[in-house]
Amino acid sequence: MDVVTTPRGRVLGGITGAVGIAFRAGPVHLLASLLLAVVEGVLPIAMAWATKLLLDGVVGGAGDGVVTGLLVLALAATAMRVLPAAETFLSAELERRIALAVQDALGRKVIGFRGIGVFEDPQFHDELRMAQQGGEVAPGQLVRGGTALLQQAVTLAGFLVTLLVIGPLLALLVAAAALPGLWAELSLSRHRVAMMFSISPNERRRLFYSLMQNDVRAAREIRVYGLGGLFHGRLLRELHTMHRAERAVDRRALRTQLGLGVLGGAAIGVAFAYTAVQVLGGALGVGDIAVVLAGLAGVQGSAAAIVSGVAALSENLLLFDYFRRFLRRPDDLPSPAEPRPVAALRQGIEFRDVWFRYREDLPWVLRGVDLTLTAGQATALVGSNGSGKTTLVKLLCRFYDPTRGQILWDGVDLRELDLDQLRRRLSVVLQDFMEYELAAGENIGLGDVERMDDREAVAAAAALAAVHETVARLPDGYDTLLTRMFAEMPDGSGDDPGAGTGTGVTLSGGQWQKISLARMFMRTDPDLVVLDEPNAALDADAEHEVITRFRDTLRDRTAVLISHRLNTVLLADRIVVLDQGRVTEAGDHAALVRHDGIYARMFRRQAGSYATPGARPALDPAASGPARP
Repeated sequence: MDVVTTPRGRVLGGITGAVGIAFRAGPVHLLASLLLAVVEGVLPIAMAWATKLLLDGVVGGAGDGVVTGLLVLALAATAMRVLPAAETFLSAELERRIALAVQDALGRKVIGFRGIGVFEDPQFHDELRMAQQGGEVAPGQLVRGGTALLQQAVTLAGFLVTLLVIGPLLALLVAAAALPGLWAELSLSRHRVAMMFSISPNERRRLFYSLMQNDVRAAREIRVYGLGGLFHGRLLRELHTMHRAERAVDRRALRTQLGLGVLGGAAIGVAFAYTAVQVLGGALGVGDIAVVLAGLAGVQGSAAAIVSGVAALSENLLLFDYFRRFLRRPDDLPSPAEPRPVAALRQGIEFRDVWFRYREDLPWVLRGVDLTLTAGQATALVGSNGSGKTTLVKLLCRFYDPTRGQILWDGVDLRELDLDQLRRRLSVVLQDFMEYELAAGENIGLGDVERMDDREAVAAAAALAAVHETVARLPDGYDTLLTRMFAEMPDGSGDDPGAGTGTGVTLSGGQWQKISLARMFMRTDPDLVVLDEPNAALDADAEHEVITRFRDTLRDRTAVLISHRLNTVLLADRIVVLDQGRVTEAGDHAALVRHDGIYARMFRRQAGSYATPGARPALDPAASGPARP
């Protein structure tokens, strides 16, 4: 990646963006912090002049000067002890408020992506990681760094004016020595941010291997297959790669800072020599010496702080720019300016010459699919792995849009419909369903968030999925956490309002499958039911029980059913065979068996695995309609 550059417009946009977030998050805290920064910046100058008054008063015998100097020194010293504590408190509270506002904005953006294509793009995850880092850290650091820069700038300006009054050459010499440091630190910050982006893939892989070492589900296979050393070695390799990149930037920083140190030391040496000459010549008095020494130290310290502060500010601006650009990232699914409302499904859903591939450089997954899902009928999709069944479901849920062709809901393209309304009319069990580390009741209630707290509705859905008795026997029933990752307090004072008082339990794969089915049953009257491998993890008894319930659920309902278990497919009114992304056969079970194509071969092979030795499974060739592609 090229070195990151930040044009002036983006710098100003980043500063105004960060200040805007801070002001909206805590206007009083921000203004108070800025005021304290100005006051703290003035205090060192006041102490330097107070010291001059005190020394001149002592040497000249002026009592008023001594009293005034002592009073100002006492007040300034007290303020220098008190004000930083107040500023630290204000900054910490402001940063908390900023972090909350930033996390809210970033979270809303991520959940605002309507499809899932972006989540399968590595570039998206790199951008998201940088946006998270920039959003979580940069705005607060920009505000804290900005107030610190304001303080140092006030101090620097005051001491430069002081030195300019006492000796113009001193002010020019010290100011000139600070400029190379500013340029060098800005250059280093650009290289540092560029390095952070370049190692983002390595960081994500390192995190993956680290999680594998701690993941409960991975622990079994890692120990059975002896994968611990392999993953640990790969984690260390990613760390070595990251450290090489970081080390290269650190070496550059070391060379730069050594050179700047020599330059700054030389400038101070010349300034001290000039001051000594002026004192020996009688041009400066005792009080002036104190002011010059304080001024030189103050200018040098403030200049160094400003240089490093501007570099940190630049680095945080670059990080914050990732956050701002991520918030401007367009949605992955286009939305019409005026989406059409989604009416109840009356006729059916039509796939019209649908082609799809996940990226332009990848092969086609669906190739010219023409298919009608008739309203009120259950359609089963069968085919070998990779034939396009699950991809078709993803398009049906509008996780993606077709690369070519159309999907019509009662004759209206899905892309013209209100997407939220469309998905509310669906009830879906996905092949890779989620196992939420929440309470059992919440895991089921997530299928209809508006009724999630309706315990009767949740229990009814669990009963339909044949999992009610299982949940009822858990230590806290529907309030039992389905995880052992989050320990509850003995008195039940954990943060999760849906959790019980125990440490949670783990479920078997089949029990989790039933939980996902119960989640689907929370939507009591969907227009379309989508079941993608709904019984893959069930044992024979559980499968029989669930299929019996499916038979009632799917009656007179529009449904799409995907299963490699053909006894489940028999629940459908119509069976569609996909092969290499095309519809090759369609009809009912009997017609497809008589057609003796892909479906018949799959059925014979599966039925044969249950036949007694030497027996051939009988197929009923009676057909209720011809098989057709």
